[in-house]
Amino acid sequence: MSEKNTCRCPWLDTSKLDYVKYHDEEWGVPVYEDKKMFESLVLESAQAGLSWYTILKKREGYRKLFADFEVTKVAKFTDDDVERLMQDASIVRYRRKIEAAINNANRFIEIQNEFGSFTKFIWSYVNNETIVNNLDTIKDYVATSPISDALAKDLKKRGFKFLGPTTLYSHLQATGLINDHSNSCFRKNAFKLL
Repeated sequence: MSEKNTCRCPWLDTSKLDYVKYHDEEWGVPVYEDKKMFESLVLESAQAGLSWYTILKKREGYRKLFADFEVTKVAKFTDDDVERLMQDASIVRYRRKIEAAINNANRFIEIQNEFGSFTKFIWSYVNNETIVNNLDTIKDYVATSPISDALAKDLKKRGFKFLGPTTLYSHLQATGLINDHSNSCFRKNAFKLL
């Protein structure tokens, strides 16, 4: 869908066709696979302090350099891998974020071992059902919620890094645990049958 009269979320820069494609096909779609969940966590963590569009443009670089987000491979990255990643401009070259991604891979695996899957763990925060928010204008959007606050506290206690309430709220939106498409957006009701 690329017609000019198609209603989309008010935050979306519709002049960026790759951003529109991301919004129309990925953002807010419920994720039930751990690999996709891990990818989103790494990318959202990398985005902290930057625009999502910056990370979207670098996503292929992340996929290539982070072993296509195979969590067990990322968990084994060494200091040499960190140095290698720091030299590649196809990702955000911020050492603490790179180190956090490796650390978080190990913590992610711990949650998988405890709960059977990370997806099972995180969906329990929304009682296994997407929360649908009522959003009419850009002013209705929030940066955090009690759920993202509680999740951030839990993950911090478990040793995760660079995943605060705002970053996790974005993750919950992106992976469909929270449906924050605006009420007028054509994607708002796309997932009711899932």
